[in-house]
Amino acid sequence: MDEANKKIYLTFDDGPIPQLTPWVLSTLDEYDAKATFFYVGDNIRKHPALFEKALKADHSIGNHTYNHLRGWKTPSAVYLDNIEKCEAQIQAVSGGQSRRLFRPPYGQLTFSLARSIAGSYRIVMWDYLTGDFDPSLSPEKCHHGAIRKVGAGSIVIYHENVKANASIRFSLPLFLEHFSQLGYQFCAIE
Repeated sequence: MDEANKKIYLTFDDGPIPQLTPWVLSTLDEYDAKATFFYVGDNIRKHPALFEKALKADHSIGNHTYNHLRGWKTPSAVYLDNIEKCEAQIQAVSGGQSRRLFRPPYGQLTFSLARSIAGSYRIVMWDYLTGDFDPSLSPEKCHHGAIRKVGAGSIVIYHENVKANASIRFSLPLFLEHFSQLGYQFCAIE
């Protein structure tokens, strides 16, 4: 990790959803934090106004497939078509704005899928997964793990889904406060 470059790249997977996206955007705004949202195409279709709100706030948007598919269990042609279906939804709602970022759901990609996708997208993984989606992990443990293991240059994942609700609402404001006090910036992936 690059301690001289005090930047953290917050990312959010699975949205947009009305139960969390407005709160996440508002919380980020309180800290002048930018982030990257890896959105599911079907959620964009259902909630285009939330997608537009994230885009208008100068956050980056990435592709997380249309139906949140597992890369190890889905035939390659189906998976690649699902990525393009999500991209079409991103293009349609954003008016053609796309950074061509991609994150595979569950972090699952075969080598052949990764090669195929890398020709058209920047694949963005992470170095810290908060575990906010895991019901066996308390919100406090979710938060304390992030504080201990995140540093300069880290790409951190939170989730915009119902399973993550309690943990993200506990952890995200504390995370932003902690690292803001240490002089970090929160940046979107370009």
